[in-house]
Formats: sequence, structure tokens, C-alpha cells
Amino acid sequence: MKPTVYYGEDLARYGFGQGHPFGPDRLDAFWNEVKKRSLDKQVTIAAPVACDETDLARFHTREYIDRVKAQSVTGEGTLDYGDTPAFKGVYEAGCFVVGSVLDAAQRILNKETSRCFIPIAGLHHARRDSAAGFCVFNDIGVLIETLRAIHGIKRIAYVDIDAHHGDGVFYSFIDDPDLIFCDTHEDGRYLYPGTGADNETGNGKAKGSKLNIPMEPGADDEAFMREWPRVEEFIREGQPEFILLQAGADSIKGDPITHMAYSPEVHRHATTRLCKIADEACHGRFIAFGGGGYNRQNIAMAWTAVVEAMVAG
Repeated sequence: MKPTVYYGEDLARYGFGQGHPFGPDRLDAFWNEVKKRSLDKQVTIAAPVACDETDLARFHTREYIDRVKAQSVTGEGTLDYGDTPAFKGVYEAGCFVVGSVLDAAQRILNKETSRCFIPIAGLHHARRDSAAGFCVFNDIGVLIETLRAIHGIKRIAYVDIDAHHGDGVFYSFIDDPDLIFCDTHEDGRYLYPGTGADNETGNGKAKGSKLNIPMEPGADDEAFMREWPRVEEFIREGQPEFILLQAGADSIKGDPITHMAYSPEVHRHATTRLCKIADEACHGRFIAFGGGGYNRQNIAMAWTAVVEAMVAG
């Protein structure tokens, strides 16, 4: 089966205007490279799908959903403390991100495909009751809750190689022993959101189910490869039924708001290895999310490396 990649104008709607780091042009930066490499002929292209409020409410509070809907009409104010501005239609745009992720999971569970990539997704900072760091709805959180509530899938592995710590996922599931969480990120002493220390391993019964690996500014491929075997071992020991990868491109050298120095080979390697584990452990079930990334060339290179690895593997 070919991997599935989501592409369409409804995904590009999730952006905060030209000139904002998270602008609507991010999707086409990726897609132009996909076509240049003829990857569009090697994957199944899926149109974006919108979710509904019932889906959102599996993770987000009703009060927060209502707030986003209200500010989506006016397009005024911010949805957090300043990083995440409202815009007209932000609610609908967020629903296309979440809905596409849920559709990807359904396709996998229907055995129509085993691997999916959603480029505008992986909004890992949003909390259950608030936006944060350019993230309005936490599509990953909604997916995890949906896999549990609707599909009976309990053990889920989440791997995050974005430069920023996936705090919205981590703290929302910090007490959950069945979310196997692995995050390599720029050390929080130097970068937003300032979390993800190596002693943050989960609470209560979930103690030890979370692995945070803070990296020094300027960490390169060699530094990543030294740490990566710990991630693989952790995931295998967790015996997941589904594997998720947040493949943020802001950990690539040259991003304007982070200080990491990976090449796209990091994203290729992580995808290749996680697909292999998924094939061995959980019927190939694997979803990758584009996540962050604010250098358009880096986005194109990192995300196409993810797709190429999915095709090759």
C-alpha cells in the first residue's frame, strides 16, 4: 500500500498571515518540493477533512472550544498570551487540521493504508483549555483520546523531534502510563516553552513512561544519533499499538527562531526506524505530523525526507 499524504487548500488555511512565522505558505513550500521529486506519484493524495465539535471535546474543554468559535467570527484578540492570534475562520481551519489527522487514523485502521503524513498538523503546544505557541487545537491530543474512546487502542507511542518540547501533549498525559512519550528537543533553558527536563518522566503510575531528551543549542546529526538508540529502546519496551511522530522542521539548521543544527537526514532516519518498529510491533500503524518549522527551505527538505522514508520503508 502506498503511504497517504494530505494536501489541499483547507490545510493551508491554518496559518496566521503572510509575515507570521506560521504562515499559510508553509504547505506549498513542502508541496512544491514533493512535485519536484515526483513524490506525488508515489503516494496517495488525500483531501483535508474537517472534524466536528464532538471530536474536539474528547480532548479540549467546552469552554475553550466556545471561545475559539467566538473569536473565529470576529478575528480579534489572541487565543493565548500573545503568540497565537485569532483570525476569521480560525475555528474552521483548526477543524481541518484535526479532522485530517482523525481521517488518517481511520484509513489506517480500515487497512486502506498503513502510513500517513499530515504536513500542517502536530500542534503540540495547545492545552486542553487554551492555545499556545501557534497551536489552537491539539490534533495529537484529540487523536490519542479518539483512538482510546472510539477504537479501543490503549498503548500509543508518541515521538517528537521538533526543536520545541511537546508540552501540550506531555502535561496532558503526564499521569497516563499508556502514552509512551519520547521527546528530543532544544533544552528548555534556551527555548520556549522552557520545559522537558530529563527528570520529567511522568507522575504516579505513569512514572517512567515518559522520556525527555533536552539537546544543547547547536546539536547536530551526530548528537542526535548518539541519543536516538535510547528512543528506539524505549518505544520497543513500551509495546505500542500505534506510533505517532511529530516531525517538526524547526530542529534543522537555519531555522529563524530555534538554535538546532540537524540536517533532514535526522527526519529520514527517525521515520525509517519508527516505520520498521511499527511494522514489527503494531501492524505498521504510523502517522507523522509536520509540526513546526519556519525556514521554508528546511520545511521542504525535512518533510519530503519523511515522505521518502515512508515510501522506501
